[in-house]
Amino acid sequence: MTKDDVLKAVLESPSLPTLPTVAYKLISISSNEEIGMKDIADLISKDASLSAKVLKIANSALYNLPCKISTIHQAASRLGMNAIRNLTLSFSFLSVKAKNKKDVFNYEKYWERSLSNAVAAKLIMAEIAKSDWEEVFIAGLLQNIGELIIALSLPQQYEQVLLEASNSGKDIVEIEQQIIGTDHACIGYEVAKSWGFPAQLLTPIQYHHCPEGYKGSDKNLRLTVGVVYLSGIITNILYSKNPRKYHEKFLSESKVMFNFDDEIIDKILKFVAWETTQTARLFGFHMENSRSIEEILQEANVALSAINIAYDQKNRELEEKSKRLEELVHLDSLTELYNHGYFQSFLEKEINLAIRKNATLSLIMADVDSFKYFNDTYGHQAGDFILKELTRLMRKALRDYDMLARYGGEEFAIVLVETTGQEAQIVAEKLRESIAMHTFIDHNKKYTITLSFGVAEMKPVVDTFTKKDFIGFADKALFQSKEKGGNRVTLYALSRKK
Repeated sequence: MTKDDVLKAVLESPSLPTLPTVAYKLISISSNEEIGMKDIADLISKDASLSAKVLKIANSALYNLPCKISTIHQAASRLGMNAIRNLTLSFSFLSVKAKNKKDVFNYEKYWERSLSNAVAAKLIMAEIAKSDWEEVFIAGLLQNIGELIIALSLPQQYEQVLLEASNSGKDIVEIEQQIIGTDHACIGYEVAKSWGFPAQLLTPIQYHHCPEGYKGSDKNLRLTVGVVYLSGIITNILYSKNPRKYHEKFLSESKVMFNFDDEIIDKILKFVAWETTQTARLFGFHMENSRSIEEILQEANVALSAINIAYDQKNRELEEKSKRLEELVHLDSLTELYNHGYFQSFLEKEINLAIRKNATLSLIMADVDSFKYFNDTYGHQAGDFILKELTRLMRKALRDYDMLARYGGEEFAIVLVETTGQEAQIVAEKLRESIAMHTFIDHNKKYTITLSFGVAEMKPVVDTFTKKDFIGFADKALFQSKEKGGNRVTLYALSRKK
């Protein structure tokens, strides 16, 4: 059969999956410039089940929003129209299920791989550009939609493809072209085009196996195609029979395409399996905790009797697993507050959200006065008690949606969303006064301590400074409080051009 014959057979097949109603309407209205956020929110809200799923994601750790979202209209306002549209499309396509339970094609494994593609694309894009992750997430999710389409519309032919793939080391695209007459990238593109998909989804579907084939001038599309291509390689590390081959391919391709260094590559590969499992649960898929890429490669190396030094963790395996667990829960082990790393990522997200909403954001840095002297005088166990008791006092005084973190040592960071600098100064003053008046009692021993505070605010309408600058301003204010004797609050004075 020629490619045209195959495409005609697919499009005329009674088993061709039907585009979910909400997804079809969303794609149709998204191209209409007159359609606004309210129209899209109204459309989604009509489907109670879909709305519940979208709200579950909006209130999850994927966004770390400070306040609970209870309606689609609130979610659209908080996250933006594109985010809601793409989350809805993701849920719509994830609802496509098998019609024949005897099919050789494993639908559950297909969606697991698709979610892995989506998560990997999100992690890769996070290292390249500061942009909303939902767009590249759904592009990664749907890159292999052609496989699903062929499996549903030409099940016998695709069964031959799968059998050949399991018995040989050939690439799936090569086998598809030999047996069917075309490949899933081509079929996926043509069918998605007939559904009215926009270019930002069509192009990655068409070129996700060969990014060099895209000759267009759109830089954003070229970037998305490259990211989706690399995400597919990562998924092959997780699911293929030859993970080392795809690992080496990802190392070389990511360095050539995006100039990734080893630190960035390790960061992406370290979390992709865990994030895929967590994301699958959010989207209603039960997945067993996947083995990390590190573990997969170690097993492959043992089987091939070839030790890959870059992944040899024999002497530090328990230490690394413990460290990984601590990083995953984002908590400081002593105070059980959010740790420094989580604070950095949270602040980055809130800055971007404040910019999007033109909302004011404030940051408080707090430091225990003369804490070294306290530790030298009373011992480190007493110092640890003070830090834990301080945590309790500050948590009690702050709002539920304020973010409190241990910045390091005896220093704390507080992020106050939609709060002005003057309001944050009042919060800091109340904290300072309550702590200064508090008697810390530990095993019948009484202590008193004080804290110094530095406050800074960010107004996206007029401010253009970075996260690093923002933290630096609060630190400078804290330093001024220390210089003036401690136990005081200082608001950083930022001169703004009107």
